[in-house]
Amino acid sequence: MTIHSNGHHPSPNGRVRVVITGRGVISPIGNDVHSFWDNLIHKRSGVERVTLFDPSPFPTQIAAEVKAWDPTPWIDFKEARRMARCSQFGIAAATQALDDAGLLDHDLDEEVAIFLGTGIGGWERGYDGMMALHLNDRGWKAISPFDLPAALPNIPAFHIAHAFGIHGHLSTHTSACATGTGAIVEAAELIRRGWAHTVISGATEAAITDVAFGGYSKMRGMSTRNGDPHAAIRPFDRGRDGFLMGEGAAIFILEELSHAQARGATIYGEVMSGASTSDAYHIAQPNPDGLGAQRAMQLAAKHSGIALDQIGYINPHGPGTPLGDEIEVAAMKAVFGEHIYNIPISSTKSMVGHAMGSAGALEALATLRTLETQTVHPTLNCDDPDEGFDLDFVPETRPADVRYAMSNNFGLGGQNASLILRRWEMEVAA
Repeated sequence: MTIHSNGHHPSPNGRVRVVITGRGVISPIGNDVHSFWDNLIHKRSGVERVTLFDPSPFPTQIAAEVKAWDPTPWIDFKEARRMARCSQFGIAAATQALDDAGLLDHDLDEEVAIFLGTGIGGWERGYDGMMALHLNDRGWKAISPFDLPAALPNIPAFHIAHAFGIHGHLSTHTSACATGTGAIVEAAELIRRGWAHTVISGATEAAITDVAFGGYSKMRGMSTRNGDPHAAIRPFDRGRDGFLMGEGAAIFILEELSHAQARGATIYGEVMSGASTSDAYHIAQPNPDGLGAQRAMQLAAKHSGIALDQIGYINPHGPGTPLGDEIEVAAMKAVFGEHIYNIPISSTKSMVGHAMGSAGALEALATLRTLETQTVHPTLNCDDPDEGFDLDFVPETRPADVRYAMSNNFGLGGQNASLILRRWEMEVAA
């Protein structure tokens, strides 16, 4: 069966409406949507001692890894060996998402696109090749012919296209820690421009390597609470001392509304819109004035055609860094004014770590699940909010009435992105 488009369905503000019909995830706290969400609402951290390499030489020795990863339920063993870890994550999450959307066994026409995010792609495969070149007696002959292509950032998207025979638009988005958020925003715009009726989007990342640990250790960005891994990431807490790395993938099937309805798809939520901005300030530090983050949130609401006081939940960047959290709290207060005190705010990173390029996608999934279940997951370890951090950081899971939710991410190079999702309601489908 081939899925064809049925035309555009404009929203009340005149924009083509884009809905989410499939979800998939590989994460430090679960490799399916149910497990991921169940662990979030039950405050189960994915942080443990690093196993992907020997962390002993580093001041930080803990991270949120995908545990005992085995790609073979989704990928042939021989094929998996040729892929970077992030490509394996992407294929696995995309398979789940297509199955969830009821599209796994369908022929996907040329109006199906892929718009995938990754911050660094399969850089560990490039590193493997470099090590072989310099440390192996065979020199360049020891390099695998798959190392170079596997390292390229567009290859995770290629693998999805190849696996499912997708011949439509294919793009890779990268904007550091804002990558996942930006990819979803741009994927929805592909549909609104009429370039596709369905887009496979989200992000994948597997950046937990000794090189990354060395770099972030030199930057003094990571927590060093090695003796208590589950308590190490402390967003907005007075005792926070840095972020911890995470990894994984979250993939979504985005569809034009009437196309989804025509095939009887289950709809999980609606992508309203989003925005991205640049600080143009520093390669590694956010601008202390927070204006770039503020503009991203303001523009996301403007592009979505809603008022800021309609936002009922925020999934913040919330990495647990001293400066980053301070700037983000000030930015949220500046944007939302008194309404910020009515909004529950919970950091997914407190349990899954900072997955770099895929952080925004994992957090978009948590935001979507909030809308689906009308439940807000907690911020783990925010036991004593810092001075001036007098907001609702959700110490425990609780029910909430949320129609519109915002997810924010701010990355290296001063890249800021904000995404707004809406709860799916039959009364707004007319």
